[in-house]
Amino acid sequence: MRHFFIAITITIAMLGLSMAASAAEGELDALRGNVPLLEERTPEPLYPVENQDLRRARAYPMQPPTIPHKIDNYQVDLNANRCMSCHSRQQVEQSQAPMVSVTHYMDRDGNFLAELSPRRYFCTQCHATQTTAPLAVENDFLDINEIMRGWPQSGNDQTTDSGDDH
Repeated sequence: MRHFFIAITITIAMLGLSMAASAAEGELDALRGNVPLLEERTPEPLYPVENQDLRRARAYPMQPPTIPHKIDNYQVDLNANRCMSCHSRQQVEQSQAPMVSVTHYMDRDGNFLAELSPRRYFCTQCHATQTTAPLAVENDFLDINEIMRGWPQSGNDQTTDSGDDH
C-alpha cells in the first residue's frame, strides 16, 4: 500500500511539473497566435455565412458539396430534416434545389431504399456552410487536374517534381 501512495505522489508531482513547464510565462501555443498561455486570447469574430446559392467546384472525387446558403435555425434532428424540404426527390421540381445523391437512398449493403438512409440523414456530418473568414493557415492543396497537368508529358521522362515549390 505504501508503494502505491509513493507512486501516486510521484505521478502527481511529475504531472504538476510538466504542466508548470508547459504553461511557463511567455511560452506561446501556435494555435493561439502570439498570446502567452497564461493570458486570455481575444476571440475571432463570427464571420458571416456565404449566402450566394452558387455551386462550388469540388477538389476531389466524392467530395461532399458545400452548403451554398445559410442554414441558421434549420431543424435536423430525429424528428425532422429541414434540408429535405428542398433537396428530396419529391421537392426538387418545385424548389429547383439539387436533389441529394442517389447514394443517400442506399443502405450499407448497396440496396436502394424508398426513403433517405438513416446513415445519411444528418446532412452536416459531411456538408458544411462556408464563411467569409480569411484562411487561418495557408493552403497549398492541388486537385487532381492540377497534379495531372504538371505530370511529364513525354514518355521518356519518368522524373517527378520534388514538390518543393508547391
